[in-house]
Amino acid sequence: MKLVANALMFQACWLGFVAGAAHGRWWIGFALLLPFALWQLRVSRSPRSDILLVGAAALLGFVVDSAFVQGGLMRFSAPVPWPGFAPVWIVGLWMAFALTLNHSLRFLRQRPGLGLLLGTAAGPLAYWVAASAWDAVDLLRPWPAMVALALAWGVLTPLLVALAQRFAVREAGLAG
Repeated sequence: MKLVANALMFQACWLGFVAGAAHGRWWIGFALLLPFALWQLRVSRSPRSDILLVGAAALLGFVVDSAFVQGGLMRFSAPVPWPGFAPVWIVGLWMAFALTLNHSLRFLRQRPGLGLLLGTAAGPLAYWVAASAWDAVDLLRPWPAMVALALAWGVLTPLLVALAQRFAVREAGLAG
């Protein structure tokens, strides 16, 4: 049941961040992320790992999405706090995604190929939906953007899953 709750709360955060940004209310996703994070950290077997993942994903997300903006591939709605870089709301979305890696997406640990396929397909799909259904992001050069997103998420998903496993194993070793 916790895995289903984790997946549903992530989806609620995704919708909150994307729909909120599309309507200039970039903070709505954070109003959903905060209770999600507090709940997940309370029920988690590896809360330190989750915290480290959230930080790593926030940094990685800022760098990757800022590179896409700087490269002229996309422009985000509600570009708070700095136009020309990844906005805070997309970084928050990366943070929410990180909270799935030890939980509803834990099954990817033993399946790196599936992580690659999932990232390659779901990453660009999420941006495409955010662009076409919500106008939360503008894919300025759609095909190059989709290819870049597929490549990035195809690499980053298994990388983040491996990082999740590494952090969780390290935390279990400290506790034992």
